[in-house]
Amino acid sequence: MFSPCFAQEYEIGGFYGYGWYNSGTIFSSAGTARAGILNRFAAGAYLDDNRWSYVSGELRYVYQDGHPYLKYNGMRADIQGQSHTITYDLLFHGNNEERRFRPFAAIGAGAKGFLIAGPEPFPQPFPGVATLNGNNQWKFVTDVGGGVKYRLNKYFLLRGDFRDYITTFPSRELTPPPHGTARGVFNQFTVMLGISYVLPERRF
Repeated sequence: MFSPCFAQEYEIGGFYGYGWYNSGTIFSSAGTARAGILNRFAAGAYLDDNRWSYVSGELRYVYQDGHPYLKYNGMRADIQGQSHTITYDLLFHGNNEERRFRPFAAIGAGAKGFLIAGPEPFPQPFPGVATLNGNNQWKFVTDVGGGVKYRLNKYFLLRGDFRDYITTFPSRELTPPPHGTARGVFNQFTVMLGISYVLPERRF
């Protein structure tokens, strides 16, 4: 237990982790293809406003290196890409800021950009089924998850987080042919380990 003469006002930190996706499906008259994002590393930063004992607000940025891909008849093709996610989350803590160990649940929303970093394949590998396009696309994203904070001392915290970032299908990058259909919700399941610096506010 920590002395109540200090309260955490702001918490700033960074993290590193790994994200993996479920995949969607593209249906066309020529066949069916799996469509998704390759699983890769993730990194980012966050800023927390901890003015309340059990609820805090968090502005969060997540970068993930992940290439969009198509898989058809046992063959796979991809295009270099990445994603950038910006959300505002509410964190609901199980303990107040005076406790060393603080589990929390999180929920939030924001925007996620699926950005292309390389050229389109030429020729397209499966043109009658689906195409990989060099179009950036921003989507509305929601996220849910949780984690735990462990306070090392007055100024530093260790954090472990899990988030599920949920968007609809990025069809401008993974594009069905005319009269084709893309189906699926994209979940980016991400585990992260981070460290935070706490800016305390003295209580009078």
